[in-house]
Amino acid sequence: MKHPAWASWAPGAAERPWTIGVEEEVMLLDAQTHELTPKIDDVLAGLSQALVGHVSAETHASAVEIATGPHETVAGAVDELSALRAALAAELAKHGATAAASGTHPLAEGIGAVSPHARSQSVLESMRELARREPTFALHVHVAVPDPDMAVRALDGLRTTLPIFLALSANSPFWRRRDSGLASARTPIFSTFPRTGIPRSFGDWDGYVGAVDLLVQAGAIPEPTFLWWDARLQPRLGTLEVRVMDAQIGIDDVAALVALVQCAVMEAATAGEAPERVAAPPEVLEENRFLAARDGMDACLIDPVAGRRRPVRDWLFELLDRVVVHADDLGCADELGLVPALAQDPGAARQRERAGAGEPGDLRALVSTLTDDFREPQAAPGEA
Repeated sequence: MKHPAWASWAPGAAERPWTIGVEEEVMLLDAQTHELTPKIDDVLAGLSQALVGHVSAETHASAVEIATGPHETVAGAVDELSALRAALAAELAKHGATAAASGTHPLAEGIGAVSPHARSQSVLESMRELARREPTFALHVHVAVPDPDMAVRALDGLRTTLPIFLALSANSPFWRRRDSGLASARTPIFSTFPRTGIPRSFGDWDGYVGAVDLLVQAGAIPEPTFLWWDARLQPRLGTLEVRVMDAQIGIDDVAALVALVQCAVMEAATAGEAPERVAAPPEVLEENRFLAARDGMDACLIDPVAGRRRPVRDWLFELLDRVVVHADDLGCADELGLVPALAQDPGAARQRERAGAGEPGDLRALVSTLTDDFREPQAAPGEA
């Protein structure tokens, strides 16, 4: 099969396999009211040199994306992310603004201003009023995979694992000034867009390219990054990108998730077939995705092999048992060791505890604590 130009797999992925990059979507907030503020143009116009190439616009004018470079280790990636957070907070102060990280802004409601940048306007043209809904904020993790066939194997193998990542990362319980009853309200809100959710199994690289290129050639999407699946391949970077997770409150939370994703991608790309990776029916995967978004770490997911529901905590620790063998090779044992703490005290539970009764006044105080967590650097694992 002759592949289109977009499907050329970056050769650097084979030279530096399993390296990672982190993208974090964060809220732009008014420093006084802590409401969303559409200041992305002001921010981008005056970026300091430290942030050039690492900060970019998102669909909404009150959102910004921070992106690290590729790193050999999780420690390197989160160290850079922490430095970028601090630099962005200092930059925003010049504009009377600040930032915070959460899957949703607890106080946001109504129409969200769309960024004037070309890609955002293309999204608006395609999505119409769906693009104007409240902004949501996610954590994306890229893992370099040596070749595209291994990448498809990993993508197919992670389909049953994506709800586990979602449950662990759930960090958006509040929506439109009230408790949504969900652990990740971001997930169903973002799912109003097309081309979201858990991708189907593709089998091999030809299958993936053929499916995606049909959408491109038919003019349904301008290029493959308009696929917003929970995980997707990025050929120009040579990465598998996991996109299912909510943005996280603090750096330690990010570190735990990045380490788990890095190890899980390596395991799925290199391991042979196993019962836990048997293709699950799409209705089971969709239900597990919903249960993870609704209940977070309290979810019970459907086990298609056992034919019953089991606590997501069991799934998580079984996953840890499988992938921990890779942690030493990847240099992320300390960060992977943070996963149980995050599972014990996930972001959604922390937000609810801080908000108390969840009245608007309490939610405003909650957002204030989120801005503090964003600005304040945390000790790396093993340091105090």
